[in-house]
Amino acid sequence: MIERLFQVSERGSTVPRELRGGLVTFVTMSYIIVLNPLILGSVSATDPSAKTDVLGNILPISQVAAVTALVAGVMTILFGLVANLPFAIATGLGINTLLAVTIAPLMSWPEAMGLVVIDGVVIVLLAVTGFRTAVFNAVPAALKSAIAVGIGAFIALIGLVDAGFVRRLPDAAHTTVPVGLGIGGSIASWPTFVFVVGLLITGVLVVRGIRAGLLIGVVTTTVIAIIVEAIAHVGSSATNPKGWSLSVPTLPSSVVGLPDLSLVGNISFNAFGRLDVLTVVLLIFTLVLANFFDAMGTMTGLGQQAGLTDEKGQLPNIGKALVVEGAGAIAGGAGSASSNTVFIESASGIAEGARTGMANLLTGLLFLAAMFFTPLYAIVPVEAAAPALVIVGAMMFRQVAGIELTDLRSAIPAFLTIVVMPFTYSIANGIGAGFISYVVLSAATGKARTVHPLMWVVAVAFVGYFAVGPLRALFT
Repeated sequence: MIERLFQVSERGSTVPRELRGGLVTFVTMSYIIVLNPLILGSVSATDPSAKTDVLGNILPISQVAAVTALVAGVMTILFGLVANLPFAIATGLGINTLLAVTIAPLMSWPEAMGLVVIDGVVIVLLAVTGFRTAVFNAVPAALKSAIAVGIGAFIALIGLVDAGFVRRLPDAAHTTVPVGLGIGGSIASWPTFVFVVGLLITGVLVVRGIRAGLLIGVVTTTVIAIIVEAIAHVGSSATNPKGWSLSVPTLPSSVVGLPDLSLVGNISFNAFGRLDVLTVVLLIFTLVLANFFDAMGTMTGLGQQAGLTDEKGQLPNIGKALVVEGAGAIAGGAGSASSNTVFIESASGIAEGARTGMANLLTGLLFLAAMFFTPLYAIVPVEAAAPALVIVGAMMFRQVAGIELTDLRSAIPAFLTIVVMPFTYSIANGIGAGFISYVVLSAATGKARTVHPLMWVVAVAFVGYFAVGPLRALFT
């Protein structure tokens, strides 16, 4: 039955590899259950840092954590069963920040989540009609490789920033350098030291070809973190600038707790009645374009890393995959967890050998279990998972060999794709920069006819995406 559902042996994998990959994927992305509530939720509406909507209401942190795990678990399992790809799904970090910072202050939280549902419906319709698949297939091979490399650089930067190895310099520093090493140019904190030790341990395990090297690295680094915290009493970064970013690695006093799922179904479509139609449409356009290309880029990179793409760079079951991924936005909005999308941290499970949707079953079940075992998964600090992200980023960066760097018409767009992703913290931004420059350079060199018509359409759409702020100001 397993072979009939997932073709495990046909893809050169085994059941233990799939389960190991599913476990590693969960470990490296479980931080979203802690981080998403911090972005969307608040403890109290009277808190100065509370994320209130236009009515002054908040999303309680404990409830956001519960629905974040619920939607991620359900959608990850569904994606594995339908698309048979080892790509886990959870709340996308770009969209949730957009909701908290830009959209919710203009309307109520239920109305903001209603826009996410509409965004998901549009994405699903584009996938069902075949438009999304056609765009996916129209992307030149060089840009597909560049997307994979850019995601590798992006995921490595996420790991470095999460661990505090790379930090944003305060404005008071009076310098033109935006980021620096640690604090004051040195590691300077116990959590970052733990990350460095974990990075070296994980790197050695992977280079030596040790099975489950990433998983062993995460577990070992977590143990080291617990020991360091027990001795040094570092605490959280909320009270100590040199503290742990999210979870403090201490043994929990309790393990089991009942989740509060009261946010499920708390949506409204009254945004059109609260704001003018043009503003709402532009907000939906921004959500759709970000979702559309974040997922496309992520799946391209993950598929190439897993060796599942054919000679044209096409993924198996891509039509089904894009439909289910679009449904993640609908489910995320309906659950008040924000839009759910394919997670680039799935690359860590792929690096452990996952090649089918079977890995998703374990990842999804662990997300569902996390609703009840919140204190347990919080043991793993983000600094212990970050080394795996950096190592996986290095693995994905090897795709640069597939780019013909002597042809500047392809090399320059590929370069822009690669660097804009990590520098702007957005996969969609990197894809947009690459697409626009590719179309312009092709036209300028007399090769406009070699560009697929859909590439022109998407390039124009990205021009609107990048100019959405001025457009809103112009028309409103």
